[in-house]
Amino acid sequence: MSEVIGLFPVPFMRAPRVLAPTLVSGLVEHFIAAAGQPNNSSPNLTHTALLQPGDSELLLDVAAGITPLLSEFGALLFGERMGWSLKEMWVNVMEQGGRQAMHNHANSFISGVVYLTAVHPEARTVFMKSPGGVEFSFKNDHDGVVTGPYNAEKWVSPEPEPGDVVFFPSYLMHAVPGNPGDRRITLAFNAIPRSLDSWGYRIGFTG
Repeated sequence: MSEVIGLFPVPFMRAPRVLAPTLVSGLVEHFIAAAGQPNNSSPNLTHTALLQPGDSELLLDVAAGITPLLSEFGALLFGERMGWSLKEMWVNVMEQGGRQAMHNHANSFISGVVYLTAVHPEARTVFMKSPGGVEFSFKNDHDGVVTGPYNAEKWVSPEPEPGDVVFFPSYLMHAVPGNPGDRRITLAFNAIPRSLDSWGYRIGFTG
């Protein structure tokens, strides 16, 4: 009997309703006016400056909800529950017609998104395989191809509800297609472990 084994899968964790509705509405009300920085991907996408948990009582509440889940997700990446710190957060406001180009997050290990509003099904976050290097590429891509986890080049995340949080490795490429619906507001974050220990070679990180 043949057996298919998925080698070295990339983890993606979804945690529903981590933030209470009152906290979600408070974040929207407090930060929507502060999201005035333009984004190069689209004139209909703006964001706040980088934020720290100590910048607002609301963000302290966000950190309290997210931090235990960072330890849980981090154990999937490094095989051990350890202390994690939120390195930075920022709020994105995407109006109708906005989009976010493919990108990943540098200088961090875990990244994530807190959904603060409902999201149009066509504007869900999309995750992609890395574009790779400069080697030649051969594909089998036509109407008869059945797409599965081993040949897909992108994956559309489940439709989120306000208060949901998703976690993924910071190197994972992702984007948001054009938003045909109402205003889409999210809070993104990056996180780092306090330290990594490789057989006595210890590296510490500070946010």
